[in-house]
Amino acid sequence: MQYEFIASQRELTDFCELIAAARVIAFDTEFVSEDSYRPQLCLIQVAADDRLAVIDPLTIEDMKPFWELLAQPQHLTIVHAGREELRFCLHAIGRPPANLLDVQIAAGLIGLEYPAAYSTLVSRLLGKTLPKGETRTDWRKRPLTQRQLEYALHDVFYLERIGEILQKKLASMQREAWLQGEMQCWMKTVDQYENGERWTRTPGIANLKPRALAIVRELWRWREQEAERRDHPARRVLRDDLLVELARCETADIKRIRSIRGLDRGDLQKYLPKMAAKIEEALNLPPAEYPELDRRTSHNQLSLLAQFVNIALGTICRSAEVAPSIVGTAQDVRDLVAYHLNLWDAAEPPPALAQGWRAEVVGQVIVDMLAGKLAVSIRDPLADEPLQFERRNPR
Repeated sequence: MQYEFIASQRELTDFCELIAAARVIAFDTEFVSEDSYRPQLCLIQVAADDRLAVIDPLTIEDMKPFWELLAQPQHLTIVHAGREELRFCLHAIGRPPANLLDVQIAAGLIGLEYPAAYSTLVSRLLGKTLPKGETRTDWRKRPLTQRQLEYALHDVFYLERIGEILQKKLASMQREAWLQGEMQCWMKTVDQYENGERWTRTPGIANLKPRALAIVRELWRWREQEAERRDHPARRVLRDDLLVELARCETADIKRIRSIRGLDRGDLQKYLPKMAAKIEEALNLPPAEYPELDRRTSHNQLSLLAQFVNIALGTICRSAEVAPSIVGTAQDVRDLVAYHLNLWDAAEPPPALAQGWRAEVVGQVIVDMLAGKLAVSIRDPLADEPLQFERRNPR
């Protein structure tokens, strides 16, 4: 396998100039995330027209020329499961790659499994097998071996061909607009994750009162700032379960805080006054400034119907040649059922399964089931798809 190895600022600048006119730029990254606040970018693999390259960001001072190149509109950028690749670009220049195509998302929209591993797509679409053996590589260590570099390059070697196959299939199914919509939604979600506050995702806070949630929010903000300052993963600064326990106790008394099991750790002692101060700030907020979570109404009928509909969802999706897991989750089904039963907050936008192509392909079928317009029966208990749908004649 012939490729270029880019290890200096000048080499990076020259390479970006050489591939600037490429019609397609496919890229992938290798990174390590367990020891730093943000994932540490260790390697970038690029396939552009007939050129293959490995870029070593550990030896290059400024990687912005590469990210700026990806943001230019004259080419198609292809990735596989490119969440971290998108995050690297957003963090570097504040913009995403232009005309971004994630083959994992595209594969789900034509009925292949989602999320599909890269090796699965290579096998299913090209009939080839990727080499194994470097899945536990520490990509921070230098020098990298020839075997490691070629292993990494295989992650981009077939991306353009896979992208072409998926684009043709999407065009034949008239689903190009689906892909554009999914990519925009996905990029917006990643951008919100990268730049927004994520304290509401803290495990274990679902049943906390608003006053305790205010403590979670303030402690989460302090933890993020401290983790970024120390360049440590946030969980190493303060574990999620300890953060939630502090919120549940609703006290800024350092003696009581110190008595919580797990907070007697030596390296945490010097931070207890800062944590107590953040808790005090939250406790002193007026109730009107307490945060609230989106607590969806729960009804026995809603849960029962949603369970039944969720079982049928797989059959509906496979009949429509779309991966069930890209269509929606069990919560999305519950939301649609609530929406149909008028248990949905009118101030909120319609649920995901009631919008766009999901409403057209899946949502309307579910609504017809709930309205009694479609009957569900077992066609063959031993078949891959045992359920069948029959439209009922109106009386």
